[in-house]
Amino acid sequence: MDRQPGLSVRLKLTLSYAGFLMLASALLIAVVWVFLLRYVPDSEVMYGPGGFIPNRSDLWRAFAPRAGTALIFLLVFGLLGGWLLAGRMLAPLDRIRDATRRATNGSLSHRIELEGRNDEFRELADAFDTMLARLEAHVAEQQRFAANASHELRTPLAISQTLLDVARNDPDHRTGELVESLHAVNARAIDLTEALLLLSRADQRSFAREHVDLSLIAEEAAETLLPLAERRGVTVEASGDITPTVGSHALLLQMTTNLLHNAIVHNLSRHGAVWVNTAVGPGAVLLTVENTGERLAPQLASTLTEPFQRGTERIRGDHAGVGLGLAIVKSIVQAHDGTLTVVARPAGGLRVTAQLPAVRGG
Repeated sequence: MDRQPGLSVRLKLTLSYAGFLMLASALLIAVVWVFLLRYVPDSEVMYGPGGFIPNRSDLWRAFAPRAGTALIFLLVFGLLGGWLLAGRMLAPLDRIRDATRRATNGSLSHRIELEGRNDEFRELADAFDTMLARLEAHVAEQQRFAANASHELRTPLAISQTLLDVARNDPDHRTGELVESLHAVNARAIDLTEALLLLSRADQRSFAREHVDLSLIAEEAAETLLPLAERRGVTVEASGDITPTVGSHALLLQMTTNLLHNAIVHNLSRHGAVWVNTAVGPGAVLLTVENTGERLAPQLASTLTEPFQRGTERIRGDHAGVGLGLAIVKSIVQAHDGTLTVVARPAGGLRVTAQLPAVRGG
């Protein structure tokens, strides 16, 4: 934004200090006049036992030049002292300004770290440091996400290119197998693109909010995924209380569906189980999805919500997904001002809990 040049804050403060000092001095002279000189009679020259007695005019003629000299001295003193004091007071702003310019130029690792006791400048510097730290982490996460997304999107394109090259050099022209392979690769690319769009929508919080019941959403998701669970030999049990909250029905349904789909697919090969429970806590509603499965290291469980992070031992050939299921869940939960907890069950599998703000009275 283009702005007209103006006085610096330091000069404004200097002029304010000097002006206040001059005003205080003028008031002091006025007090002397009002409460002292006005009571001295302005009569003819008088002589008393002690000699000459000055009148009001004599006192004023003697006082006025010295008062003027004092005002000039105070003006110079106020300007010089005000300039030094303003510079000292505004020194923290210089450091904040330098840090802002560095951040504008792309350096987010710099911190102000303003020393001293707490005051307004220190609070501003600490808030700016916190903002820089969060911004640096967000940018780093976005860069990792962009790199991973590029890699994931490049994979199906490379596979398609390889299939086309093989088909072009194949004298038998087995187009049926080629079409089936390209269809599978294309479906995976479409799923990945849709997942990326959904993740972006959740991150931007560009959705309308309404009153919803997580228990009904959980039942809807369980009914939708019941055929998949039956084909894989997994039992799904849903229970819990009415859990009213505010948010996007479509996004919360996607969140619950992702959790259930993840729990069904990454389960035991035989006699697996998934438990879905909704509950109301102090000021929050809870959706918990647990499943049986292979034992996972706690360190691995904590990374599963990162985009494109997959536990190698959890990947199954079909329904392997695109690596964004729990990342989308995490973004949806955060977009609804909630928290997501993922822990490994001692007996195997995961326990995922989404905690969202509750609504009184449903």
